[in-house]
Amino acid sequence: MKRNATAVWNGTGKEGTGNLTTQSTVLNKSQYSFNTRFADGIGTNPEELIAAAHAGCFSMKLSFVLNATGFTADEINTKCEITLDPAAGAITESHLIISAKIPGISKEQFDAAVADAKANCPISKLLNANITHEAVLG
Repeated sequence: MKRNATAVWNGTGKEGTGNLTTQSTVLNKSQYSFNTRFADGIGTNPEELIAAAHAGCFSMKLSFVLNATGFTADEINTKCEITLDPAAGAITESHLIISAKIPGISKEQFDAAVADAKANCPISKLLNANITHEAVLG
């Protein structure tokens, strides 16, 4: 299975502008620029998209892990915070903040499922960064 997206950039790194389009066209020439990445400009940026991908991938993987152990979540809410170190030119951390409602699960079972999903979701495996998390069972 392959998925794709296209980035078009015009101009210099600081004054230029670009747009992103995904295969599904959910993003269709979505604007990004130096200001959307390093300041408060309007538009998206690669780090925000990675955060969305990691949160979405993790949540789905956690659901699969839970199902394999006999649990079904009423809700999994995952926020992902990506840390970009401009000086190093690297994403240094992806921090997952998870809140879930899962009937009948113990805290120990939940923590084990979270650890499994964090280690094994495809986006976690892709990232060359420190991946941390905090998880609350509600």
